[in-house]
Amino acid sequence: MAISPDLSVDIGGLRLKNPVMTASGTFSYGAEFKDLMDLNRLGGIVVKGLSLEPSKGNPPPRIVETPCGMLNAIGLENVGIESFIVEKLPFLTTIDTPVIANIYGKTIEEYVRLAARIDKVGAIAGIELNISCPNVKSGGVAFGVDPDVAEKVVARVRANTSKPLMVKLSPNVTDVTAIARRVASGGADSISLINTITGMAVDLQAREPVLANITGGLSGPAIKPIALRMVWQVATAVDVPVIGIGGIMTAADALEFILVGAAAIQVGTASFVNPAAAEGIIDGIAAYLDENGIDDIETLRGSLKTGG
Repeated sequence: MAISPDLSVDIGGLRLKNPVMTASGTFSYGAEFKDLMDLNRLGGIVVKGLSLEPSKGNPPPRIVETPCGMLNAIGLENVGIESFIVEKLPFLTTIDTPVIANIYGKTIEEYVRLAARIDKVGAIAGIELNISCPNVKSGGVAFGVDPDVAEKVVARVRANTSKPLMVKLSPNVTDVTAIARRVASGGADSISLINTITGMAVDLQAREPVLANITGGLSGPAIKPIALRMVWQVATAVDVPVIGIGGIMTAADALEFILVGAAAIQVGTASFVNPAAAEGIIDGIAAYLDENGIDDIETLRGSLKTGG
């Protein structure tokens, strides 16, 4: 007889009906997908990165397909926090899925102001802190590559919100566990990784970069092995829940991340290929648990056999 496995998970105080969320920047503000899938089935919706003021992002061309993935240099285009709250959030309150606001700033003060504003908005269930952005006061170096700065920005944000705080890490570092430990010390309730990997594409005939920004963020199946390795490393290094991101196209991909220690996952590039990919991944996870007689997804988390 088929069982109904429990897919619910807790990621740092944020309870989800299943471990499948959308990745910031790949699912816009949610409403764009309402006719393509049942948004109520998602574990969580992480909206497009939000800044204090609206941003036009980078000039085109700013996206290009690559073998097993894509490069994007969108530049964090968004409507700004106030327009999001007034124009986008009302629709999201009509569905039974937690909304997580991804935020970014160019200074620590901008992060703090965003967190304090969101803290007053009951319809937003949690915050995902993007620390892969350039710190303009430190010569453009990303917040997330310096352990001291990473911990400082997380601690400042933590002091200005009571909402569950997820911190999204950059893979463009020498030791991701060093950053993970410091953001956990700073007050992160959970850690999501990986963000995109810096790459570039070249037009041989024009002898020019394909992207107007020259470089962009690589995502898709090409980065999955790197993401799996980093998620495994971080999950064994910190005590807070870890959310796996990077090249998750199928339920099998998602389950691999859970095996290496992820409490939940985010679906990104797959949504460009198949807008209902996340829904299919939820079904696939449930089917795998059922077929293997597993009644609770938590028993699968971190159960990778590494020998010894």
